Amino acid sequence: MNENEFDSSDEEASEKEQTPLELSWLSLEPVNYAHILGISALPGCKFKNIHRDLVQNLEEIKRLEIQDVFIFCTMSELSFYRVPTLIQEYHKRNFVVHHYPFLDGDVPELDTCRKIMEDLQTCMDNSRKTLIHCYGGLGRSCLVAACLLLWLDDKIKPEEAINLVRAARGPGAIQTIKQYNFVNEFRDNMSRCHPQGEEKTQSLPRLSR
Repeated sequence: MNENEFDSSDEEASEKEQTPLELSWLSLEPVNYAHILGISALPGCKFKNIHRDLVQNLEEIKRLEIQDVFIFCTMSELSFYRVPTLIQEYHKRNFVVHHYPFLDGDVPELDTCRKIMEDLQTCMDNSRKTLIHCYGGLGRSCLVAACLLLWLDDKIKPEEAINLVRAARGPGAIQTIKQYNFVNEFRDNMSRCHPQGEEKTQSLPRLSR
């Protein structure tokens, strides 16, 4: 595929017709991390009444000094939403890409979820500005964000984590019963997945209480 194919003439739209990239910031201060986590819809997406400019969106993400990007869309979704080269475009701009695909409306496998949590915690521990996204930035991404809050602090309750994510992203965050239940069962699931005797470590920077 030609790298400029997504900019073909039939795709062109004026500035006022472009759909903005919906990006929100989740504060991690409630779980003692002096960081924010970016949550967004799919950059460059073209579907029905959504028409985003991929290059423009990536330039915006770059201006925000984001370093790591977590993508939860499948490759078939990226093709369907007309951004089949998204991962390559991220790499061209020197983003570190973490691709953990799982289906829209669904939840990740437990081993995959644990790996996502470990990678996100590494980003936070190393003060790397990070963005997570799926298609709409409401279901899979908000599920992961809520689970991250539970992963980083044993004291926070699932309902509190969900409310914090919804406060940042809107009331539509975490879209399905399956996703809602996954957040509520997250700690029990991770205790079964986590090797016995192995402990999570948490590094600076932390907030003092």
